[in-house]
Amino acid sequence: MELTPISQKFVLHWGEMGSRWGVNRTVSQIHALLYITGKPMHAEEIAETLGVARSNVSTSLKELQNWKLVKVAHIMGDRRDHFETSLDIWELFRTIVRERKTRELDPTIGTLRECLGSPELAQEDKAAQQRIAETLALMETLTSWTDEMLRLEPATLMKLLKMGATVQKFVRGDNRSGSKSEE
Repeated sequence: MELTPISQKFVLHWGEMGSRWGVNRTVSQIHALLYITGKPMHAEEIAETLGVARSNVSTSLKELQNWKLVKVAHIMGDRRDHFETSLDIWELFRTIVRERKTRELDPTIGTLRECLGSPELAQEDKAAQQRIAETLALMETLTSWTDEMLRLEPATLMKLLKMGATVQKFVRGDNRSGSKSEE
């Protein structure tokens, strides 16, 4: 399969962004390819389209399956496994946020709770104890907020996101012309 220039640019950029977010470039490119083409593809086709080794594709597909971003699809008359991703950007967003929360935030909260519950905490400087407690409070608030946001319908979430910018301007005291009002 040959990609159009726009699809190619999308896939390459998504790979670059994935690298910046701590995700392997090929993993990100495969996900972008499946998303932008909107159709199930077998591993050989993915490898050929992206110009990467078949073994790299296999490893990357396993990683995407672990993240719940890609699933196996079967095509009538073809015994090979094909792979597809959701074409619903909100579903993808929710999956990524949910998985990152599970992999990154939840273990951090657990560790912070352990630190605060440890008898050894008394040996720590009071300021360090306070910083750990503040970090835990922030992380718990963020995860609670995240859980609530993940429950919203996409249209409601979009309204909330747009409303956030308006509220932020109001809180800062910005007037309609964009400059700050006098305090």
